[in-house]
Amino acid sequence: MPSLLGIFGHPDDESLLAGGVFAQHAAAGATTAVVTATWAPDSHRAGELAEALDILGAGRPRMLGFADARIPDSAPGRPRLCDAPLEEVAGLIVEHIRAVRPQVVVTHDAYGQLTGHPDHLRTHQAALLAFHAAGLEHLYPQAGAPWQPDSLYAATHPHSGVGELGALLTRVGKKVLSVPDGHVTETVDVSDCTDRKLAAILAHRSEAARERPLPGILSRLPAAERESIIATEYFTLLGRKPAPGGAVLQQSP
Repeated sequence: MPSLLGIFGHPDDESLLAGGVFAQHAAAGATTAVVTATWAPDSHRAGELAEALDILGAGRPRMLGFADARIPDSAPGRPRLCDAPLEEVAGLIVEHIRAVRPQVVVTHDAYGQLTGHPDHLRTHQAALLAFHAAGLEHLYPQAGAPWQPDSLYAATHPHSGVGELGALLTRVGKKVLSVPDGHVTETVDVSDCTDRKLAAILAHRSEAARERPLPGILSRLPAAERESIIATEYFTLLGRKPAPGGAVLQQSP
């Protein structure tokens, strides 16, 4: 298994969107880590994140400390992630990419996941920029020695894979923004580790105790229904490491 770095908007995104993949990689001995863009490192959600990452084998929290777009006091004195300059956010992510030196990076899709949260969108944009900048020595030179990951993937949901989850989100007034099936390049069966994935999701206790957040929705479902929702994870390949000696673009006659 290749080393893996997740870049997500909030504590709990890592468990919901790629918890199975993180657990599988960690079980195989791969290095895994997660960067979380919002919430202060001394907040209650930071403690929940630390517990979830321990369950998934993904190391310590790496929190950028911006405020959640909808909860300004999630990081007192810091700007909301969606208000912070994109290059500043990308530079902080580059620092973590160069420190972890992952082969694979995973982040949100271009919709900002099913619900289109503004923090997911901003994280997607910054992760794209950081993935390409991390390998270039003259970009963010203060962030460490250059490191270019092999590939960048977006966690996503195809139209055919939304299933009962779509109805559950709609019922609490959330959007359902899935992608055409052809946009999915990797479908991963994580049924062998749904117990760890669910434990990590439920470690985010403050979200699991509420009605509208997805951890809360999942916590109230019958076990079989919950298992069918979390047993598959979907990804879209967004970028690869430049390959020397590749094809040369030629002007059409």
